Amino acid sequence: MWKDTKFTASSDIRKAITSNISRKDMGNTKSDTREEMKQNEMSRRHFIKSMGAAGLAVAGLSACGRASENAGGSISGDSALKGGQMTYRTNPTTGDKVSLLGFGMMRLPYTKGSDAEKGNETIDQDMVNELVDYALAHRVNYFDTSPAYCQGNSEKATGIALGRHPRESYFIATKLSNFAPSTWSREASMQMYRNSFKELNVDYIDYLLLHAIGQGGMEALHKRYLDNGILDFLLEERAAGRIRNLGFSYHGDIKVFDYLLANHDKYKWDFVQIQLNYLDWKYAKTINDSNTNAEYLYGELAKRNIPAVIMEPLLGGRLSNVPANVVAQLKQREPEKSVASWAFRFAGSFPDVLTVLSGMNRMEHLQDNLATYSPLQTLTESEFNFLQDTATLMMQYDTIPCNDCKYCMPCPFGIDIPGVLLHYNKCLNEGNIPASSQSENYRKARRAFLIGYDRSVPRLRQASHCIGCNQCSPHCPQGIDIPHELHKIDAFVEKLKQGTL
Repeated sequence: MWKDTKFTASSDIRKAITSNISRKDMGNTKSDTREEMKQNEMSRRHFIKSMGAAGLAVAGLSACGRASENAGGSISGDSALKGGQMTYRTNPTTGDKVSLLGFGMMRLPYTKGSDAEKGNETIDQDMVNELVDYALAHRVNYFDTSPAYCQGNSEKATGIALGRHPRESYFIATKLSNFAPSTWSREASMQMYRNSFKELNVDYIDYLLLHAIGQGGMEALHKRYLDNGILDFLLEERAAGRIRNLGFSYHGDIKVFDYLLANHDKYKWDFVQIQLNYLDWKYAKTINDSNTNAEYLYGELAKRNIPAVIMEPLLGGRLSNVPANVVAQLKQREPEKSVASWAFRFAGSFPDVLTVLSGMNRMEHLQDNLATYSPLQTLTESEFNFLQDTATLMMQYDTIPCNDCKYCMPCPFGIDIPGVLLHYNKCLNEGNIPASSQSENYRKARRAFLIGYDRSVPRLRQASHCIGCNQCSPHCPQGIDIPHELHKIDAFVEKLKQGTL
């Protein structure tokens, strides 16, 4: 799909797309009537039809930067933002004006206490408050959390931070994260759903997702949501107004994704959350010999006019920690821009993207992303092709596709699984994974890997403690055989220590 697309657009096309996406206000305003939205969508569909399926990408990469609205006054006081204004997108169902940058509350800052090595970190609520305050002040209004994030503490931390601000100034997204079989019953699922209201301290949820649809295939979908009547219950909650938008996040078996979209007329999904970035656009992992590339996922949503919420635009940081030669190429084209900004521009350049989530646990990350989206400068044809070439180059590196989502945690034996995998990837990108002791940089690479390993992962939490129980792999959205990778890394470490590589 869209493989042979030429990313060009005439001025008339740009004006047409601009008029369909652009809005005047931010926040939860209903100034656009349903009839106006309907006419806009009819115009947009006519445009797509006239250009074929590829037209959507043409419009997005050529025009949606001018199309997105710039609500409110200029942002002042931050040199990094240079007086820019946040880009907004409009939800065609509710008319919500959503900031293109969404705040993902999955990777929150921790206070490192005496028990940190046991994996019992405590969320730094003061820092969360500071980050949320700054985001709201700079017109970010979409905050995404889950009962499963941060060892079950993300919703409470999110509720505390946001509860200090007017309820109408932000949108809360959370999930029904009934992963474990013990939560599949109707009673347990409803208890989890109702507890989200308590933890967030709200009486309605703006965006509610069925979490990680596709994991476990159609069998899991039936047990988690269909056979127990929970999906019917959520539809009733939406009708009652306690859920304003109902959608799902997708990981795994494409048959489940296709099934839910085939029944869109029945469920009327208000949005769907997918993984989209310039690497996964073509090179996402294939599961069950099915096409799970982001190009396919986004295209299927766009055909049905379902807004896409984007997760993992940086692949858990892998697209901000790229190999040195890739960094050089990116910096050659945009010396003043961060490596991460390329990935965020890519994700935001498609017109049916409602918001792009980023887990920002440091102020500099938040500021950099604000600069990228205040306002968004959409990719040109040349830049799009450049990123596709970059993705092809990155596929030459045998990195482990860990996104640091921590769904594999906690490990019953205390292993810091993401920490181990990410250290290996970091060393691979930096050229510190020597092929043998005869490699030119062997001594330097050996020292960098071993010292860095002990510094980033305490020894009691390293890969050597993995017994292969495999309690982790079923929870991995990326389908990583985690024990296999841990054993491989441990064997590599032992060879480095013994000097027998």
